[in-house]
Amino acid sequence: MAMIGTAQVHSLETAWQGQLQSGEHQFIVDEPESLGGHDTGPAPYDLLSSALVACTMITLRMYSQHKGLDFGKIQVEAHFFANKEGQEWVERQVIIEQPLDAELQQKVLNICQKTPVTKTLLRSMEIRTEFG
Repeated sequence: MAMIGTAQVHSLETAWQGQLQSGEHQFIVDEPESLGGHDTGPAPYDLLSSALVACTMITLRMYSQHKGLDFGKIQVEAHFFANKEGQEWVERQVIIEQPLDAELQQKVLNICQKTPVTKTLLRSMEIRTEFG
């Protein structure tokens, strides 16, 4: 068993705000004003979307380096949606600076479905919670 990520958060005085620490990195988390927050930092689903796009970009850069390809700059966007019926989904868009032929575009799309965070989100996962 290997731990591959860690984070902790401490609530702040202002409603919904927290001080998040992940490794040596610290930042504020909050909710948007529409949900009663002050929008001083990313909301939880923003962080989840951020994990997905970061992993996608890193995986594509690793792939291009491994294959000796020049993708140029890579931009990945993700938008998390939920409807009243309880369905949730993510729409992800990959923008690669260098033009790719249809075959390589399909390969990139296949790789996107196999990134570690994508695979985690696509399968169900156990979350164990206890009091510390």
